[in-house]
Amino acid sequence: MNGNNGNSSSSNNDGKDSSRIIRIGGASGFWGDSSVGAPQLVASGHIDYLVFDYLAELTMSILAGARLKKPELGYATDFVSVAMKAVLKDVVAQGIRVVSNAGGVNPQGCADALAALAAEQGVALKIAVVSGDDVSALLPQLRQQQPPVRELQSGAALPERVLTANAYLGARPIQAALDAGAQVVITGRCVDSAVTLGVLMHEFGWQPGDFDLLAAGSLAGHIIECGCQATGGLHTDWDTVPDWPNIGYPIVECGADGSFVVTKPANTGGKLTPAVVAEQMLYEIGDPAAYLLPDVVADFTQVRIEQAGAHRVRVHGARGRAPTASYKVSATYVEGFKTAAQLTLVGFDAVAKARRTGEAILARTGTLFAQQGFGPYSGTQLEVLGAESCYGPHAQTQVQHTREAVLRLAVTHPRKEALALFAREVAPAGTSWAPGTTGAGGGRASVSPSIRQYAFLLDKSRVQPSVHLGAERIEVPGTEAPPTAAAPCIAAAPSIAATPAEAPQGDAAPRATDTVEVPLLRLAWARSGDKGDTSNIGVIARHPALLPLLRAQLTEARVAGWLAHLVRGPVTRHEVPGIDAFNFVCEQALGGGGMASLRNDPLGKGMGQILLAMPVRVSPALLGLIAPHGPSGLHGPLS
Repeated sequence: MNGNNGNSSSSNNDGKDSSRIIRIGGASGFWGDSSVGAPQLVASGHIDYLVFDYLAELTMSILAGARLKKPELGYATDFVSVAMKAVLKDVVAQGIRVVSNAGGVNPQGCADALAALAAEQGVALKIAVVSGDDVSALLPQLRQQQPPVRELQSGAALPERVLTANAYLGARPIQAALDAGAQVVITGRCVDSAVTLGVLMHEFGWQPGDFDLLAAGSLAGHIIECGCQATGGLHTDWDTVPDWPNIGYPIVECGADGSFVVTKPANTGGKLTPAVVAEQMLYEIGDPAAYLLPDVVADFTQVRIEQAGAHRVRVHGARGRAPTASYKVSATYVEGFKTAAQLTLVGFDAVAKARRTGEAILARTGTLFAQQGFGPYSGTQLEVLGAESCYGPHAQTQVQHTREAVLRLAVTHPRKEALALFAREVAPAGTSWAPGTTGAGGGRASVSPSIRQYAFLLDKSRVQPSVHLGAERIEVPGTEAPPTAAAPCIAAAPSIAATPAEAPQGDAAPRATDTVEVPLLRLAWARSGDKGDTSNIGVIARHPALLPLLRAQLTEARVAGWLAHLVRGPVTRHEVPGIDAFNFVCEQALGGGGMASLRNDPLGKGMGQILLAMPVRVSPALLGLIAPHGPSGLHGPLS
């Protein structure tokens, strides 16, 4: 594969051997991932680099709060106190280099803590710090600028009380730090895949204009950025994935041409097949033809994924083009307060008892609010867990008669004291109303600020990434290939996108006598995730011959109709022919998304499962291409 600037992939600017393979282990998918990842990968003896991804929007807010209480904090402490403490000596002994975005809102504080650990263990360590992502100082100017700043999804104005504002930096500063000789690179906010792309740009001398190579390196980073999601975690056919307790963390073996093999340490659990990797490729990418990153606009539509041996999957075919002129900035702000409480209801009619209990609590507290002048709730969410609340009208009838259900109430209000009153009024249900009320567990629900995300665009010229290696400031070269002028950093939904209001509820295919009705699960794999208030659902055909059938029946209108109880905005379908797949982007789908949502599933993790329950019609001949497996008989074979 050649970059768009015409450079051959058989050589690079540093004169390094382009036949080399660089092995990168992904040790963490989020702050809170298992402590086994880093030791497992280092002990394997088969990695050159160890990369960690820790940051989500909510994480940034938590870290900002920690820094307010103790100025030396504000970073992902587990990176130092757990991961690096366990492997630091081995990492140095083996010559493994480390890149991590554990710096959060205090990258220098993270570096200082790691330096202290290295001194304690008697290890000499060159630590580089990447900063410049914090754009909070620009907010006063941004409030005055014309045209005004607008939130990417809602169009709302910039809030007054902003907690954090961080630009998603790219891989160039990481490359500069490694070029300067850093053994460990600690960054603040950057795109998740940049920790891997920066490594590959350093090792292979890739330049800003090598768009195909940058897209390929970004894809490698995207595959491993969520840890075990690349090795069987969250796989649709979960019952075929062996040895969950010992599941292997991912390794990408990357070549100078941008192709790579996804694998894992020997003698670990999990599995690697094209289906597993394809699910992760589609995870949270929006438009697969225009995955917008700071270094490149990536096109994954023609990517090929092939089995290359036991637990080895080869990936190639990513393409890229010039990036946009803007960074995406993720800001967080406080809007009122929130809390959530749970009760368990046991016995006959548990679901009905749970619903009536929840309604009674909301009615009683609403009256008390009025009496005390608090005003009404700003938001409420009543769910009965165990009764398929998230399936809406598609919930199975029999679960309504379960004899155990969990009532979950989540609420928001502008005033903290109102929610403190709500929290007090949950426990009385245990003696006042339904028999079999129990399981409040954990005591009274706590009240916390309701932290929301606000994403906007910022011209790259206004952001200055910086790199320090000890006391030395490292030059970060500019982008040699000019970005495109005004391309948006989120893909606009085409006019054909269906909205729930327009969506027909019936079957899109005729009920021919020579077809049978099966759940989509029989014909496809799926995985879902979030971007703000948008849900991303990737759907992959279990056999290429099924693709025309799925194209006809998984229309935007029908998917919008099936998910109408959850999705308020348009649904857009993107085709990914390279892997026989579709990516559905569902807007206004998560009740505000992430920190703002009151749902039990604020990140849309279950939406792919809900879509897999949608009935589709298929001929017995096509169905025969997929051999059932497992106790349910619903799943098909892996590629």
